[in-house]
Amino acid sequence: MSDAPAIEFAGVSRWYGDTVAVADVSFAVGPGVTGLLGHNGAGKSTTLKLCAGFTSPSAGAVRIFGVEPRRNPAVYERVGVVPDQSPPWPFLTAQEVVELCARLHRVADPAAAADRALETVGLDDVAGRKVGGFSHGMRQRVKLAQALAHDPDLLLLDEPLNGLDPAQRREIIAVLHRLGDEGRTVIVSSHVLHEVERMAPQVLVLVSGHLVAEGQTSAIRQLISERPRTVRVAAGGDGRALAGALVDGGVVDAVRFDDGTMEFETGDVERFSRALPALARTTDTLVRRVEPVGDDLESVYAYLHERARGAGR
Repeated sequence: MSDAPAIEFAGVSRWYGDTVAVADVSFAVGPGVTGLLGHNGAGKSTTLKLCAGFTSPSAGAVRIFGVEPRRNPAVYERVGVVPDQSPPWPFLTAQEVVELCARLHRVADPAAAADRALETVGLDDVAGRKVGGFSHGMRQRVKLAQALAHDPDLLLLDEPLNGLDPAQRREIIAVLHRLGDEGRTVIVSSHVLHEVERMAPQVLVLVSGHLVAEGQTSAIRQLISERPRTVRVAAGGDGRALAGALVDGGVVDAVRFDDGTMEFETGDVERFSRALPALARTTDTLVRRVEPVGDDLESVYAYLHERARGAGR
């Protein structure tokens, strides 16, 4: 059991009536920080609920440290959960909230456990203050302290950076890095790629309940950056000289003229962004506006989904 992954999904599906939340997902995760990336409705929260035992798979198996948790509930003693909702009991102090969670987990010394958890998240100096008076960032850290009160080996965090300012984000990310370096398994969900890059060296990407990519975060970033792009350019005049120069130079694969604008298809956005101003000067073309087309998160995830299907996933 000690050599088993902290989390293992084997052909897991979860549906609610006619709605499929997770579809035939398989992966294994071990110590360190792993990001769970996907747009809203991609299945991230359902995946975390399956890990935490809040719901059961409709098909397949979920194993936590090598056992199926529904049949071995004692394994939940090794799991800590940081939900998206605000921490409960705002009329209690941070110390009281975390200590109560330690008691619920039957920790031998709840007060000492609460002290350690609050120190870990940097709230030991305000432990005597009521949670209701805390900022959003401080409340996020209270939730993390609650999850740490029983010293779990596995932590599940649902969108922990939501609503935080840059300084608060840095603080939470630093805590997650420390927890991962300690050998804990940390799963953190987000719909923002650059947030996941800062938090996790590895990532799982979900699209419409399907696992469409997994691996090193840097590799996923490279995969996304390599996808073909459409860029719309509004130029003074008809812009044909500029378009011809971009095509002749092999910078773009195709160009489409539409009502005073040009839409370029390119597989190398960085090269395009360098060549455009230089060729605009060479062809004496005034560029009025440049904007990406289909560069939203839905399009990025759709590209990964199509790529995964093409690979026979």
